[in-house]
Amino acid sequence: MSLPEVLLWIQIRKRLQGQLRFRRQHPVGPFILDFYCSEKTLAVEVDGKVHDTGDHPERDRYRDQWLATQGIKTLHIPATEVLNNMDGVISMILLAANQREDPLRPFGPLPPEGEDLRAINLPPLGEVPAKPG
Repeated sequence: MSLPEVLLWIQIRKRLQGQLRFRRQHPVGPFILDFYCSEKTLAVEVDGKVHDTGDHPERDRYRDQWLATQGIKTLHIPATEVLNNMDGVISMILLAANQREDPLRPFGPLPPEGEDLRAINLPPLGEVPAKPG
């Protein structure tokens, strides 16, 4: 782990304990995420200068798109922000986590109430209904 990642990990454990549970260096498919919160399906990536060079931006986009197909949102944080503005970084992580829907809760409103199935004359479970006629 880089110095900014180590410093952020210390602060995540210290400040977010009891609120959110993150894992560090967490494998997902072919990728290793810097930090991952499974409860919020949120990945946090600390990006150093190397992420702006060569094919890194394209690789990061591909990784983010693949993670999105798995329902995971990626939050990119510049390493300089971690070093210079830790309070702001923690606030960004909390904001991103709070904006995530509960992955176990269906999206959208609850469906309207259906028919009362007790009014339909069905055989008990396990019994084959008699054929009409």
